[in-house]
Amino acid sequence: MVRKTWGGRFKEETDALVNRFNASIGFDRRLYAQDILGSIAHARMLARQGIIREEEAARMIEALGEIKRGIERGEIPFSDDFEDIHTLVEKNLIERIGALGEKLHTGRSRNDQVALDIRLYVRDVIQEAIVLIGRVQESLIELGEKNVGLIMPGYTHLQRAQPVLVAHHLLAYVEMLGRDRARLAEGLRRVNVLPLGSAALAGSTFPLDREGVARELGFEGVSRNSMDAVSDRDFILEFLFAAATVMMHLSRMSEELIIWSSQEFGFITISDGFCTGSSIMPQKKNPDVPELIRGKTGRVYGHLMGLLTTMKGLPLTYNKDMQEDKEGLFDAADTLTLCLEIMARLLREVTFNAERLKAAAAEGYLVATDLADYLVGKGVTFREAHGVVGRMVLHAMERGLELHELPLEEMKSFSRVIDEQVYGWLSAEACVARRKLTGGTGPERVREALAAARKEWVS
Repeated sequence: MVRKTWGGRFKEETDALVNRFNASIGFDRRLYAQDILGSIAHARMLARQGIIREEEAARMIEALGEIKRGIERGEIPFSDDFEDIHTLVEKNLIERIGALGEKLHTGRSRNDQVALDIRLYVRDVIQEAIVLIGRVQESLIELGEKNVGLIMPGYTHLQRAQPVLVAHHLLAYVEMLGRDRARLAEGLRRVNVLPLGSAALAGSTFPLDREGVARELGFEGVSRNSMDAVSDRDFILEFLFAAATVMMHLSRMSEELIIWSSQEFGFITISDGFCTGSSIMPQKKNPDVPELIRGKTGRVYGHLMGLLTTMKGLPLTYNKDMQEDKEGLFDAADTLTLCLEIMARLLREVTFNAERLKAAAAEGYLVATDLADYLVGKGVTFREAHGVVGRMVLHAMERGLELHELPLEEMKSFSRVIDEQVYGWLSAEACVARRKLTGGTGPERVREALAAARKEWVS
């Protein structure tokens, strides 16, 4: 059994079940690289400040490097005998350099040490997520560029509404993901604050060079209040909220891919390499990848709610409850990065069915709004035009015809201002072509929007 780093005040050995219940080595082992990085910076600072000698710091740093390499090679096991990753590193350090290793903890506590480790971890994850979101955006832009002239039905309430360009639809997700990147980047500023030097809660009596450690570790500043620094987990909550929002956007995208690939819609085909089959039904081709992304969204939501609930009743400063921040954080980060990576690849395996989209855009009276606009151009008020077109749609439905299939004389019976020019308003192509100034929905504007998106998010 490894001797506790805090056992001097206790008469009795900790119960074995309590040891198991209390330990975090089973999951905080993931922070070994961050823990060692922070320890090296702390050792250098102790030497700069004359708290330990330069040669002592050099021996510490060399041994810490050996420990990191030993962990990565599997030579140092993550034994359950160690309470946490900090204990594992410290005890291995002492094994290598003796009592000198006990000096490393001078001027710090596990409270500010773990706060540092998690900030370093979250910073890395945010930077990785921003890059991966960019790859999804690039895939969406490429898919839009391949299908720049393709028209599809746009929907409200999952009912056909108006014709839109496929590229315009895809660019909506590029916008969502752009907000996600901005949200993560904004949160990164609040993550990038050094808590080390706060010690347990009240700071240290040693002349620590916190600013120097911050510069070495790439932090933009140091925490201003030691009590807040060791008990703050807002930056994890912010990351989890941002991750949950990204997952929500991926889930919406997945839902549409699932619907569009169904036989009922038939708008897209997903390549076989990104689908699965059925163990009993030979004909099945299932969109399991987007279904799993949709399903995994809930677990990220759950981790956000879990940590919010954990933090809501905690007095200052550190409480053991806060050990519960890590497993949800790690799982949310893993889920987010994997889903982003696979969505970027999945989108490159999507092919739009041009004929089916063309047929769908020509059915369902999608041009009705444009017909109302046509009447307004003839001097009819919009409310009157809305009523006229509504009656025309009902008449066409009863006859089993689309609006463009109605004879001119029948259309004239609904409004005397209608003339033969009306047929120029009654195709999906004409509807889309007229939209030149409304958020990039027309062909020219969509091409411009794709180029602008590529410049902003890819280049």
